[in-house]
Amino acid sequence: MGKIILTGDRPTGRLHLGHYVGSLKRRVELQNSGEFEKIFIMIADAQALTDNADNPEKIRQNIIEVALDYLSCGLDPEKVTIFIQSQVPELCELAFYYMNLVTVQRLQRNPTVKSEIQMRGFSEGDDDSQQARKGIPVGFFTYPISQASDITAFRATTVPVGDDQAPMIEQTREIVHKFNAVYGETLVTPQMLLPENQACCRLPGTDGKAKMSKSLGNCIYLSDTSKEIKKKVNSMFTDPGHLQITDPGKVEGNVVFTYLDAFCEPSHFAKFLPDYANLEEMKEHYRRGGLGDGTCKKFLYNIMEDTLQPIRERRSKYEQNIPLVYEILRKGSEVARVEAAKTLADVRKAMKIDYFDDAELIAEHTLKYKK
Repeated sequence: MGKIILTGDRPTGRLHLGHYVGSLKRRVELQNSGEFEKIFIMIADAQALTDNADNPEKIRQNIIEVALDYLSCGLDPEKVTIFIQSQVPELCELAFYYMNLVTVQRLQRNPTVKSEIQMRGFSEGDDDSQQARKGIPVGFFTYPISQASDITAFRATTVPVGDDQAPMIEQTREIVHKFNAVYGETLVTPQMLLPENQACCRLPGTDGKAKMSKSLGNCIYLSDTSKEIKKKVNSMFTDPGHLQITDPGKVEGNVVFTYLDAFCEPSHFAKFLPDYANLEEMKEHYRRGGLGDGTCKKFLYNIMEDTLQPIRERRSKYEQNIPLVYEILRKGSEVARVEAAKTLADVRKAMKIDYFDDAELIAEHTLKYKK
């Protein structure tokens, strides 16, 4: 069997630079590498509804936003299958069977689940306080099981993730191992593919206080205008002790330099800042003093524009043909459903619940009760 990728995003808003450096850019590189037999990219609307059940319209409207971001980044529907999770009902059935292989206690120990619960303000308490009443939706709590269903349905050998998602993939591997041990070798064990550039693993927000997050309002979106990008770059957190240009500055924890680590290429210096040969030389000047934040931010803005201008142009073209985008999603969902159905059939057979397809079972019972 060839190498297969499964990856995706929740449609809770437009995609931002954290998505781009953490996964989208890599996906485009992988689709063009010829290394993978199949690549499935999922818009995870069903998963997004687990903590947005009271606002389905938000998810509905953001399906097209995510699809536009995918296509504008260069994902090619001729090379990858882009689909909507809820349009592949086989995924729900697989998740239901996998639930019997995972304990509540194991889900409670999952570090990603714990951090997501905390971030969204859910409570695990039993009291009748206002906070406790905002309990954890079961669907949200069982997200690792749903993700295992998504990954295994397409026999994914490789799952590109950030380091914060590593516990999720480990849980999928546990489910695969348990299923194969109980029912026989059926499912494929996936491997993680982490970003090569560590600065891309968890890009901070423009405020420097947390991971880039739509809910925190500290994002630069792929669809932002030049004016919006300039405003956000100029507001970025730097070194609070670097008050004068002559003051020595800290690079560590300085958001501008973190973004430069993630986006800067050697060619950018010749193009936008020829005073330096490379990023390390620029960092050294900042550390010893004599390099102002304004110069650094202007350089970063130019790099952002160089990166995002082609993306904006592609997005504009697709925005003029929305029916085409929906047709891409419809066809991709049909392809995905065929693939998932094959795995589901194998799972049912392994679990011995393929009653109507088991000719031997029918013959056995026919013989047993024949008079």
